[in-house]
Amino acid sequence: MFVQEVQEHAEHAVDAASGAAEKFNAGKTIIEHVSNNQAHPIFHLPKIAGIDFSVTKHVFMLWLVAAFVFVVVTWAVRRYLKQDRLVPSGFMNALEGVVEFVRDGIVLPNVGKKWVNTWTPLIVTFFIFIFCANMIGLIPVFDLLGLLDHYVFHTSEHSFLKSILHGGTTATANYNVTAALATITFGAIIVAGTKAHGFVKHWMNLVPHGLAWPIYILLIPIEVMGMFVRPFALTMRLAANMTGGHIAILAILSFVFLFTEMFGHALAGIGVGVAVSVPLSVGISALEIIVVLVQAYVFTLLTAVFIGMAIHVHH
Repeated sequence: MFVQEVQEHAEHAVDAASGAAEKFNAGKTIIEHVSNNQAHPIFHLPKIAGIDFSVTKHVFMLWLVAAFVFVVVTWAVRRYLKQDRLVPSGFMNALEGVVEFVRDGIVLPNVGKKWVNTWTPLIVTFFIFIFCANMIGLIPVFDLLGLLDHYVFHTSEHSFLKSILHGGTTATANYNVTAALATITFGAIIVAGTKAHGFVKHWMNLVPHGLAWPIYILLIPIEVMGMFVRPFALTMRLAANMTGGHIAILAILSFVFLFTEMFGHALAGIGVGVAVSVPLSVGISALEIIVVLVQAYVFTLLTAVFIGMAIHVHH
């Protein structure tokens, strides 16, 4: 974990000039923080058919976000249904606002009034899940647990707390997670076109009608390729944006320890941290809060656009 490793290097920073301490490897520390780190799973599970089903930090964060969304939304809806008044209040009012925004601002303009109630649940689920996954990834819960373990709990190397400290990252920064979301979009596009036009007509609608047959030799492969490019673009855009922000913040924070080792004195690192690293990290973190919302909006908007293109065929 980043803070824990950085703390260990900081304790030996004064001895860096004499070569007594191990040098701080910024690249290794950053990669270990953002990567899945399958060498240190949180829960060890047996292999099935050669596949390791051990729970890594990305899987743990995915479960954490899914459980959080399910519990909070279920609790809010059930609480509202038990009330006598029709007008929601508090958190349920905000949740209803999100649902109406996605339905009226994203789904309706793209799929039309006839299909808006069919596809709103899927698009709303995408928006809420991606937003919560992005936002929870910005909260340094596991970093704080690492500091508490280092200074207060002092647990053993093989304790459950030590294993869980390998978690703490953004679930949507994993390309497997975003690829799974994009695969659902891919399937939804086919289902939407099939429901609107029938299975055969949907595939015929991939290319415009009435063209000379030699054009189809070139056009059909391009359209088929475009079918796979769309979910690929969704996969890469979301994961790359969420990963890039974390790498930028960690790289800037690494200046503190790099300058400490460079000048052989902790005051050099502290000065760089106060003057450069902390202000820049705060600024990027503020920008990341905007990116969290924008990326959830872009993913759901493009999903609605692609579904609408399958329903309302225009060439």
